[in-house]
Amino acid sequence: MKFIKIGDKTINLEKLHGIIDKIIEMRQNGLSQQEVASRFKVDRSFVSRLESLGEVRKGGNIAVVGFPIKNKEELEELLREWGVNFTLLLSEKERLSLAENMSGVELFNMVMDLIAKIQSHDVIIFLGSDKRSQLVEAIFDRDIITINIGHSPLTEDVYVDPEVVKEILNSLKG
Repeated sequence: MKFIKIGDKTINLEKLHGIIDKIIEMRQNGLSQQEVASRFKVDRSFVSRLESLGEVRKGGNIAVVGFPIKNKEELEELLREWGVNFTLLLSEKERLSLAENMSGVELFNMVMDLIAKIQSHDVIIFLGSDKRSQLVEAIFDRDIITINIGHSPLTEDVYVDPEVVKEILNSLKG
C-alpha cells in the first residue's frame, strides 16, 4: 500500500485509485452519474468532474509524434488515411542523425519550432518510452494520449501495433 500525507490527513493512494477505477467502470457499464454518485455517497457533480478530467475532445486537429519507431512507414500511411494533421515519426537512426548534423543552437531552434507546431493541435498522440512520455505530458498543455513503447532508455527501434493506433484514432474521430 502507498500512503501519502496531505496536511493532517493520510491518504491511501491504492484505495483512491481503486475507487476511481470502479466509478469509471460503472459509468462505462451504463450506470448514470447519479446512480454511481449514490453508491459512493458523493455528489453527482463529482462524478461529472472526474469524467471531465480525463475527457479527450473528439475531432479536431491531431498530431502524432513518436520515436524510435520500427514500422514508421506503415504507421505514416495509416495516419495519412485517417487524415492526421501532423506526423513526426523517427527511427533511432534518424533521431540520432538529427542531433549529429546540427549545432546546439540549430537543434534547440528546431525543437522549439516543433513544440510550437505540435502545441497548435487539439490532441497529441505520443509514442515513446515511459520517461519521454512523462516529459511530453509536462511540456504540452493539450490532451496527450501516450502509447508507452518501452522502458527508457530505448536504443533500438520498436514495432508499434497499428491496431492500437487505429483504436485511438477511431475513438477520437467518433
